[in-house]
Amino acid sequence: MAVQAKRVLLVDDQPDIAEMLELVLMLDGHQCRAAETGHQALDLAESFDPDVVILDIGLPDLSGYEVARELRKRPGPRPYLVALTGWGQPIDLARAYEAGFDQHLLKPQSAASLRVLMQNATRKAS
Repeated sequence: MAVQAKRVLLVDDQPDIAEMLELVLMLDGHQCRAAETGHQALDLAESFDPDVVILDIGLPDLSGYEVARELRKRPGPRPYLVALTGWGQPIDLARAYEAGFDQHLLKPQSAASLRVLMQNATRKAS
């Protein structure tokens, strides 16, 4: 099943994780940009206008929770926010959804699960 190409912002402070995600997503036709910090992510989101943001929680400056909250404050269509993190305790899931994430996934994820994610990820009106 073909998936409509999306603009995807990848945010992870470990460059090899972002590069692997980018490779998988670009092979499926998605346009990707990557950021290593929360501030870079917010700047890129402004200019790139992503459909989907795949965001680590543990970043060196702002937390992924803070980035998600800031993205949710912006006017216009909301990107689909995915927490992709090593933090998987029940409190982590609760904090992610409270911050505005649409989905919470644990690292690592397979290429197949990323494809399913992209099939189901849709922007929402603000």
